[in-house]
Amino acid sequence: MSRRISPSLIVSAALALLLGGCVVAPPRAYAPAPLPPPPQRTVYFYPELQQSEAKQDRDRYECYRWAVRETGVDPGMTPVRSAPPPPPRAAMRDGTEPAVGAATGAIAGAALSSPRHAGQGLVLGAIFGGLLGAAAQEARVQSAEQRYARRVEAHQAAQQVPLDNFHRAMGACMTGRGYRVG
Repeated sequence: MSRRISPSLIVSAALALLLGGCVVAPPRAYAPAPLPPPPQRTVYFYPELQQSEAKQDRDRYECYRWAVRETGVDPGMTPVRSAPPPPPRAAMRDGTEPAVGAATGAIAGAALSSPRHAGQGLVLGAIFGGLLGAAAQEARVQSAEQRYARRVEAHQAAQQVPLDNFHRAMGACMTGRGYRVG
C-alpha cells in the first residue's frame, strides 16, 4: 500500500513554510531620539522683610554661590549629560523564530498525524508553528523594549537629582535670609 501526497499539498506546505518566515514586523529603533534637556524649573523668591532690590540681588547671588559650593552643581553652566544606556542587542525582529516555529510545527504535524493525513498535518503544523514562533518573538522583543525604556527613564531621573538638590539648597539659603520660596 503506497501513500501518495498530492502535488498541491506539497506546494501548499512549501508556501506556508516560506511565508511563515517572512511575516516580520518592521524593526523599531531602540535608541530614542536625542532627549532635550529637562526644562529649567523656575524658582521664585518673595521678600518678606521689605528687602531692597539691591539687597535681594546680593542675597540671590550669595545664596546661588553657596548652593553651588554645597551641591557641586551650577545650573548657569551648560549641563554635561551622560549618554543614555546602550540599547539591547539580542532583541530583534529578524524572522528567525517564526521560521523555526514553522519548520518545527511542520515536522511535528506530519509526525503526529495519521499516515493518510501527513501532508495536512505538515501544513497545519507549519502554520501554527509559524504563528507561535512569531508571537514568541514579538513578546521577547516587546519585553526587551520595555526594559530599555525603564532604564532610560531611570537614567533621566538620576540626572535630574543634582539639579533638584541645588534648588533645595538655594531655597534653604533664601528662606534663612527672610524670603518665601515659591
